[in-house]
Amino acid sequence: MAENRSRYLLSFTSGGLLVNEAGQTIPVWQREQDWARVRAVLMESNTLQLRTLQSRRTVSREVVGRMSELSADELHVLATGALTERAHLMWVAVCRRYALIAEFAEEVLRERFHLLRPSLSRDDFDGFLRSKALWHPELDKLTDNTKHKLRQNMFRMLREAGLIDEDRSIPEVFLSPAVENALGPNRADNIKWFPTSTEAHA
Repeated sequence: MAENRSRYLLSFTSGGLLVNEAGQTIPVWQREQDWARVRAVLMESNTLQLRTLQSRRTVSREVVGRMSELSADELHVLATGALTERAHLMWVAVCRRYALIAEFAEEVLRERFHLLRPSLSRDDFDGFLRSKALWHPELDKLTDNTKHKLRQNMFRMLREAGLIDEDRSIPEVFLSPAVENALGPNRADNIKWFPTSTEAHA
């Protein structure tokens, strides 16, 4: 029943995929090996070189929250991989952290790719939100401004991950062997978040 469903976490209103910020955070993680301590260091040292205390707090929380979703193998590829590999892993991290994004990726992005309608519009996201509001009344309470920010940052992350082009067309994505190996037993579940013809077997 609807009332038993978990509320969506909806704090992805700005910042994009945070690939560069993750790259700056990796050395801190390698040294500290504790996410609470990593976040504290980011705040204390302003590792991410942000101008205001509020932006430092917000971005530190987001980058640590997302990176903490990744395994040791995934973090290794995040530290050593090419830009495309790092972007794909940060997309995985975002989908693990935000159920709304994961569902949009599987139910809209991947579905449109497989139905050979490879493009996205603002209406696709707005319609998706309306459909989810049937089970998630917290979405009905969002202001138009917040909905705009969520949509804007969703499309920004999709572009930065290489999952849509500037004109919002959807190219086929190929995960590198390093990323696929790092995903390990999660591969079958996680590949559903990408527009790819690769079968999602374990």
